[in-house]
Amino acid sequence: GSLPKWVVNKSSQFLAPKAMKRMYKACLKYPAWKQKHNPHLKPWLFPEQSTLPAVALSELSIQHAASLENIDESALAEGKDERAEGSDDDSVN
Repeated sequence: GSLPKWVVNKSSQFLAPKAMKRMYKACLKYPAWKQKHNPHLKPWLFPEQSTLPAVALSELSIQHAASLENIDESALAEGKDERAEGSDDDSVN
């Protein structure tokens, strides 16, 4: 189901900024942490350093749109809720 608009508004006003601040602080500390923990291990730059098992190409398959699950969206409203239409603009600082 879909989330109520007030949940989305509250999470975008409070939870998202808080999460971004925590991520920013963690990113600032990352270079010092990486120097202590395998500074030369960078499998995102050097794939030969990866310790994960490789997946055989024969195991991969292309999924076509016709085979995807049919999603019934007939119950969703297409119109906008007039009460909450201006609520996003009111909270901008």
